Amino acid sequence: MCTEKLITMENTSKRIFLVPTDFSEVCNNAMKQAAIAASEMGAKVYLLHIINTDTRNYLRKENLATSSLDDKLNAMVEDLKKEYGIEAAYKIKEGSIFTDIAEIAEELNAALIFLGTHGKTGMQHLTGSFAIKVITSAHMPTIVVQERPFNHAPKHIVLPVTSEAGPMEKTRHAAMIANAFNATIHIYQIGASEEQVSKAVSIMSEFFDKNNVAYDIKVATAGNFSKQVIDFAVAKNADMILIMTNPDKNLTKFILGSYDEDMIFNVPQIPVMCVNPRKKEWEKLRLL
Repeated sequence: MCTEKLITMENTSKRIFLVPTDFSEVCNNAMKQAAIAASEMGAKVYLLHIINTDTRNYLRKENLATSSLDDKLNAMVEDLKKEYGIEAAYKIKEGSIFTDIAEIAEELNAALIFLGTHGKTGMQHLTGSFAIKVITSAHMPTIVVQERPFNHAPKHIVLPVTSEAGPMEKTRHAAMIANAFNATIHIYQIGASEEQVSKAVSIMSEFFDKNNVAYDIKVATAGNFSKQVIDFAVAKNADMILIMTNPDKNLTKFILGSYDEDMIFNVPQIPVMCVNPRKKEWEKLRLL
């Protein structure tokens, strides 16, 4: 019997959605998606720019003072307040995008990170390897956003299930998002022959029933699972895919599975929410 309760984002004060930005179009897209979510969930959007070598080179090339960053971010914050009716703020810090984003998210007690990722098209090189570094170093979920705009809250969320380990962690996040946006969860199971995976799906289904979450279940056929998930997401007109990273054997960091990178950087550019399980929850849920 499933007795787990639906979690909310655990900030004791107003929820904060952190959006790192290098002022590129894809980061603006991440900012807009964060603002849409914030307007629905009563959250505050916090824009962050890390000044690094890329930033300094850009300012030098454009003959701009560092104060121009404050001007840009302040204008963006005011636009968010006006267009979406939300609270917004910004922060600038010198450092490294590979380490400081997760640290600042922790300092702010952010509930979510909205991370725009692209190639060498912006002030900084927010590439795939950068995104993976942020995802696996942050304790809170990260929503990876590409260039494709989604100008609405998610209504169809694909939830791949490949393992029996820790099923409730991502399930509760999925339910939280689904309830916030009145969305449907589409469970995509790796294979009916996997007994433990089927057991995990049963636990998840019971939880969704208990928390009035609309869902359906589809079992994958043999073949490339990540491709099937992406094709399934396209067929369902999904606006989000939700995956969970795995702790390493020492439970000291998070790692991505063999399917995860294909899903995170999917060609249809569907946003992907990556959940890093909390250590205590992982240990508890593996005992179910």
